[in-house]
Amino acid sequence: MAVAVLTTADGREKAALSRKLAAEWQAARAAGAPIAIGSAAPPLHPARPEQPALLAPRDVPRRKSSTQAGRAALLHAVAHIELNAVDLHWDIIARFTATPMPIGFYDDWVKAADEESKHFNLMCDCLEAAGSHYGALPAHAGMWQAATDTATDLMGRLAVVPMVLEARGLDVTPGMIAIFEKAGEQQAVDALQIIYAEEVHHVAYGSKWFHFLCGRHDLDPVGVFHDLVQRYFHGALKPPFNEEKRAEAGIPPDFYWPLAQQRR
Repeated sequence: MAVAVLTTADGREKAALSRKLAAEWQAARAAGAPIAIGSAAPPLHPARPEQPALLAPRDVPRRKSSTQAGRAALLHAVAHIELNAVDLHWDIIARFTATPMPIGFYDDWVKAADEESKHFNLMCDCLEAAGSHYGALPAHAGMWQAATDTATDLMGRLAVVPMVLEARGLDVTPGMIAIFEKAGEQQAVDALQIIYAEEVHHVAYGSKWFHFLCGRHDLDPVGVFHDLVQRYFHGALKPPFNEEKRAEAGIPPDFYWPLAQQRR
């Protein structure tokens, strides 16, 4: 099921299949007849549509959010992030089946993948309402790098993807909501508020299963997190941090502030 999503190129089709398969998983769980986990060989890189063109971060054009074109570019960037998130959550399901995990691990990431699919659709709806579409602008080519870097390390994947990259979304989304509120673009405001509320859960899933694995191996979560982020994350952890939402997701300040201070 996961590999079927990962090998679907079109964004809307990928999201539709993701939601369909998530519903099948959840229905089977509710009926007390869970689908077997099994094993599969996920691709190192998921299938992608021909557009958008993927550029190095420095080559992606910057636009002012005070303009309609700039706000469309912001929505396009969020849509691209959400499409990558769909694949990231199905990838963690397929890639690490050699590590025995409780079935709740799969429940959480199926739910997260389902919600990311909804988020991608919401962003596409906003773009299309504004006369644009996903693929109309170039996008960031480095979005999948964290997945490639952590393809053999489940704890590294949990540390870098939900606990760093998705936690960053908690920091920046309130500012994006304010931009669209100021512009009077209510559809985008409503969509981003849904994303903001649900992303807290995805960060929390990462923290929960990271702590679970640390407990299994009798490891100090803070020290292990710092080591893994320094090994796999190539950017800088930059304040300001949304400390309230990060705490709600199970990530206290001693996880991220020392890393931010080291890299100043």
